[in-house]
Amino acid sequence: MTEPSPGQRKAASPTPQDIAIADLLVERRLLTLAQYDEALELSRRWGTPITDVILSRPWLDPRALYETLAQQAGVMFVDLFADPCDTALLAAGAIEFYLAYSMIPWREQDGRLIIATARPGAETVLAARRRWGPHIGFVVASRFDIIWTVQRAFPQEQSRFAIHALAERDPEMSARQVITRGQAVALYGAFSAFAFGLLAAPLATLIALNAFISLIYLGNFAFKAILAWQGARLGSSRSRAIEIASRQLREDELPTFTILVPMFKEPEVLPILVNALRNLDYPLAKLDIKIVLEECDEETILAAQRQGLEGIFEIICVPSSQPQTKPKACNYALQFARGDYLVIYDAEDKPEPDQLRKVAAAFRYAAPEVACIQCRLNYYNANENWLTRLFTLDYSLWFDLMLPGLQALKAPIPLGGTSNHFRLDVLRSLYAWDPFNVTEDADLGIRLTQKGYRVEVIESTTFEEANCSVRNWIRQRSRWIKGYLQTFLVHTRRPLALLRSVGPLGTLCFAFFIGGTMLSGLLNPIFWGIFASWAITQTAGYDALFPPAILYLSLINLLLGNGLMIYLFVIAPLKRGWAELVPYALTAVAYWVLMSIAAYKALGQLISNPFYWEKTQHGISRHTAAELAKARATAGSTA
Repeated sequence: MTEPSPGQRKAASPTPQDIAIADLLVERRLLTLAQYDEALELSRRWGTPITDVILSRPWLDPRALYETLAQQAGVMFVDLFADPCDTALLAAGAIEFYLAYSMIPWREQDGRLIIATARPGAETVLAARRRWGPHIGFVVASRFDIIWTVQRAFPQEQSRFAIHALAERDPEMSARQVITRGQAVALYGAFSAFAFGLLAAPLATLIALNAFISLIYLGNFAFKAILAWQGARLGSSRSRAIEIASRQLREDELPTFTILVPMFKEPEVLPILVNALRNLDYPLAKLDIKIVLEECDEETILAAQRQGLEGIFEIICVPSSQPQTKPKACNYALQFARGDYLVIYDAEDKPEPDQLRKVAAAFRYAAPEVACIQCRLNYYNANENWLTRLFTLDYSLWFDLMLPGLQALKAPIPLGGTSNHFRLDVLRSLYAWDPFNVTEDADLGIRLTQKGYRVEVIESTTFEEANCSVRNWIRQRSRWIKGYLQTFLVHTRRPLALLRSVGPLGTLCFAFFIGGTMLSGLLNPIFWGIFASWAITQTAGYDALFPPAILYLSLINLLLGNGLMIYLFVIAPLKRGWAELVPYALTAVAYWVLMSIAAYKALGQLISNPFYWEKTQHGISRHTAAELAKARATAGSTA
């Protein structure tokens, strides 16, 4: 395991070296006396080096700080863009060391190896001597320059890890192979048996299939009712305990968080996220924020550079390669992470300010096997139109009742796409996300459970933009359903292994929550069509397929089952006090029609283009424009 970097170790702050640096910055008129006093106070409170405090503030150009560090250390400052290092001295096997200690070999001069470092000091000297021996010298470079040098030096090695690490080292858990030979044989056998049944006894076969599907529907309805009941019971006392514990944590006790913000062609919403992160109730010097961009996305790269980002923000450019997916980009950026924990936010996200504190408290008192804390997701533009209201009802049910219900049953929890907080060491040991799965979050949640870890859900919400366009919503939902299909195929390759790892109840929950969700979307139009044709024509042609027992079961599913789902849509927003959304639950059937359209699109793409990441367009809501204006106003007032 890589040693923690000097910045990750708790510092006795401020040290004499810190004070000397601060004095020199004041002497050079780079800091005011008020900023000097604030930096010293925050260094004491946060338990971080004063340089990290200064980098977290928009007080000066980070380059000026590193030039001052060089002057204080009595060495030269180098701009690695203008005066690059000798790349022949860099070793791919040392990438983790370079990033952990913020230093790389720069040049060989007069028989000595010159090291470029962003953290001059005794600890850096000791680490460098252990690696390269006593014949070394130092120059100072910015951490940003060091990271970009490493990125440019090893694009193939780092891209290969991001794309193939899971598929090569744990192939059974990768969706790179869509369907295995065993699964193909099983599907062929099932279809062959069904075809033989239709030939030999067509009516009996159709009745048996009808009964089987009806029982699946009934089980799915009952399962979701149990989840909602369990989810409603879980939480209030535990939530209060986490909130109290988060307030009791001293700032110097808080861990370092790496925050990944993967983006692609969405420069318009970047200020919202930047503003939300700046306003987190957390020591900013303990945030390691990576804006993760595709190198071909020049517009968003330029927008990020224009933000005037503090030194806690770093731009990570992902080399162009296939598949071009969010998980691949996150895997690439993960190699540069230096936190104790890691969280993903989307560009338009607005996490509640105390979220990281609550997560730190939850991890502190959680069982050792808890590897991920999932926060809840919801929308800040819920009342924009009919679709955003139904989407909000859907999310309220999913994150406020269903996922807590899975936690109460100790079942596998499919993660949401954002606001999932990981122990960084566990994430790396599992080779992180599957770049071939288009709902990499849900897959990783199941994989964590199969590997003996647990996911917990806490009552802290991240608000984001609900999709307000039907066409855009279908693109997004079809990708999610395709990913669920991939996840189901991956984790049912070895059914006995799944049963052993998550237990009978966990396997049943996985089958209904993942399998049932996608299957209902595919089957609903068939049964709606049967019911509609019967209601319109009053035909007796279906009577043979619905003997009394199956007819009554189908009526239960139609009336009580769908009534139950509408009832769950009714109660889900009440937990948040959003009573104005309740009447819209009565229109849920139209929302389910859209889900079926998305499900069939997903099935077609799974067959024709399984790894295609269908991009969701963000920033189209009128509420997003208001959030953007607010973010710009806040940035202007603090500049």
